[in-house]
Amino acid sequence: MNISAITKNILQGRRLTRSEGLRLLDPSVSLTELGALAQSVRFKKNPAKRVTFIVDTNPNYTNICEHRCAFCAFYRRKGQKDAYVLTPDQVMTRVRWAVRRGAKTILLQGGCNPEIPFAYYTELVRRVKKAYPTVTPHFFSAPEIIMMSRSSGQSIQSVLAELWAAGMRTLPGGGAEILSDRVRKKVSPLKGTPKEWLEVHRIAHRMGYRSTATMMFGHIEKDEDIIDHLDRIRSLQDETGGFTAFIPWSFKPQGTALQSRIRGSASPVRYLRILALSRVYLDNFPHIQGSWFSEGKEAGMMALYFGADDMGGTVLEENVHAASGVKNRATAEDVKDLIRSAGFTPIERTTDYKVC
Repeated sequence: MNISAITKNILQGRRLTRSEGLRLLDPSVSLTELGALAQSVRFKKNPAKRVTFIVDTNPNYTNICEHRCAFCAFYRRKGQKDAYVLTPDQVMTRVRWAVRRGAKTILLQGGCNPEIPFAYYTELVRRVKKAYPTVTPHFFSAPEIIMMSRSSGQSIQSVLAELWAAGMRTLPGGGAEILSDRVRKKVSPLKGTPKEWLEVHRIAHRMGYRSTATMMFGHIEKDEDIIDHLDRIRSLQDETGGFTAFIPWSFKPQGTALQSRIRGSASPVRYLRILALSRVYLDNFPHIQGSWFSEGKEAGMMALYFGADDMGGTVLEENVHAASGVKNRATAEDVKDLIRSAGFTPIERTTDYKVC
């Protein structure tokens, strides 16, 4: 089936199939036509010619991680000279710094360190909510929740319930990488299965949490693995409706165990193709986020012509990508300028996509 026939079907309201998704990933399919289709879907869902963004920060409370993923340049083993665990007071110092610079969301994540007691996590949530009631503690990815469950002896639901009682209402979508059993066995065998990642979000959504979904591509995955990933999160969204947005980004090999096996980062063309496909495939997701931070400012601007309606955050602090050599930075005004330069109106938002 050619893209014209696919476009006609999608604009008539039919859902993209797996085989059509694979077809659209093929480089022989016009990227321009795919982008136009993605924009049509984007404006059908979000008609206004505006692009949202958020002032946020991404600090890390520890770099000690038991998973030792092949794609990660950030983690350290316990005992390494640069391994650390921040005290709650040290975390609050970083939060205070970001809030004074306008941060509305604190995306706090760490390595999965089983020696940290569960009370540490609930204390962080409570302290942030008490000190800054209007700031969202967008804390802890699914692998961290799984680790908390295992190390504390509690169920996933019990862990999420205690975090909810402390003040959490959202989860970041990190730790998904590629939701393909084949890929995860090779790049992150200790991190858990796709089924486990999905189950954390399923339970969270049923409890009232909202979360994002992410995908890191450009390493050892095949096109079929990408479709597996999109299919799995689309199916969960059909079930729960709890995802607010999807954020794809490309793998950065520098400093990782995969570096010798990967020629380089995915090209901007590949990024835009996957972004556009995600907007068409994920017909039940409200928002698709473009990433100036991981892909560079030019690609971030181009994403707004390939289905993205959100530009992500300002990322006042970030250490995981920085460990692999990615050190893009921008102020709120910089992000607004990028959005305006692409011909859209910038709108600052909250974590749950409400206008500030």
